[in-house]
Amino acid sequence: MAALGTARWLLRSYLCVKHVQKSHRASVKCGVRTLCSGTQCSAHSDSAKPKFTDAAVQDILTRITGLDLQKVFRPIKQELKPPTYKLMTDEQLEQAVAVATEQAKKLLQMPPVLQERTPINDVLSEDKILDGMDTAKYVFTDITYNIPHRERFIVVRETNGTLRKATWKERDRLVQVYFPKEGRKLTAPLIFKQDNLKIVFSQDRHEDVLDLCLVQFDPDSSEFIRVHTTTYEDVEKHGKYELLHSTRHFGGLAWYLVTARRVDGLIEDMLKRERLQDAVSLVSLFHMVHPHSESAQEAASQQATGTELLKIYAQKESQRSGYIELVLQAHEQTAAEGSAARLTCS
Repeated sequence: MAALGTARWLLRSYLCVKHVQKSHRASVKCGVRTLCSGTQCSAHSDSAKPKFTDAAVQDILTRITGLDLQKVFRPIKQELKPPTYKLMTDEQLEQAVAVATEQAKKLLQMPPVLQERTPINDVLSEDKILDGMDTAKYVFTDITYNIPHRERFIVVRETNGTLRKATWKERDRLVQVYFPKEGRKLTAPLIFKQDNLKIVFSQDRHEDVLDLCLVQFDPDSSEFIRVHTTTYEDVEKHGKYELLHSTRHFGGLAWYLVTARRVDGLIEDMLKRERLQDAVSLVSLFHMVHPHSESAQEAASQQATGTELLKIYAQKESQRSGYIELVLQAHEQTAAEGSAARLTCS
C-alpha cells in the first residue's frame, strides 16, 4: 500500500508539472526570461551611466590591460614533452609574432561584469494532501537539448507537498548533472572558502583563483561576485596590481576600482612603472563613470587632455596628489631636456 501511495504521489506530481507547462507555457517562459535577465532590467534605470560592455569602456580597459606575450604564454604545469625548434627567416619570425599577438588578444578577452541574479522564490502549488508522503524531495527537470539552461524548467516537490521552482543553487547543480561542463565540479572546491582564499592570496595566486572561478560559477552568481570582490580587495590592499596586469582579469579590477572611486593606488602603481598613458586613460575612464565629480567637471570646462587630466585629477580628487604631481613634474622636465638636446644637435 505504501508503494502504491508513493506511485500515486509521483504520478500526481508529474501531471501537475505537465499541467503547469501546458497551461502556462507562455507565462512561464516569459517569467524565466524576465527573471534571468534581471540585470538588464535594472540597467535601464541608469542608462546614462557608462556600462562595462560599452565600446569606449572596453577600449580603455583593453589598452591599460597591456599585452605582454612573455606573461600570456608563460610556461604552465603540464605533461613534459620534447621541445620543438624551428629555423625561421626574419619575415617568418615577424609572421609568427603577429599570429601569437592575435592569439594573446583572444586570451586576454575580459570576463563579463554583471549584477547578481535575482533569487528564485516562486511557489507553483501547495498540495497539503501530499504532506508527509515521503522523507525526500523530488526534482523534475526538463532535459530537452535545444533549451537554453536559463530557460530550462526545473521544479522541486517538497516533503510538505509544496511544488516550487528550483533555486539558483539547485539549478546550477542539476544542469551540471545532466549537461556537465568541463572543469566544473558539483560541489565548489574548498579553495573558495574565505579562510583558504587568504592562504592562496599569500602565495600570490590571485590569477589562479579567478581562472578557476570562471569555470566553477556563472558570472552573475553570488559566489562569482564574492570571489572576484575578495580578490580585488586583496590586490588593492597590498598593491599587487602587477599580478593581474596583462591578464584577462585586469580590466575587471580596474572597473571595480573606478566604480568604487578608489583608483589612487592603481594610478600610483602605473606611474611608478612608467605607464603614463595608462594612467591618463584610467583617469579618462574615471571621468566617464563619474561625470558629476569635481575632477570631471573641471576637465570638461578646460577641455583638458593628456597629462592635464592627471593634474586636474590630482588637484580635485586624489588623496595622493603630492606623488602624482611630482611624477608629472619629472616627466615634463625630462621632456623639456629631451627637446633641448634635439635642438642642440640640429
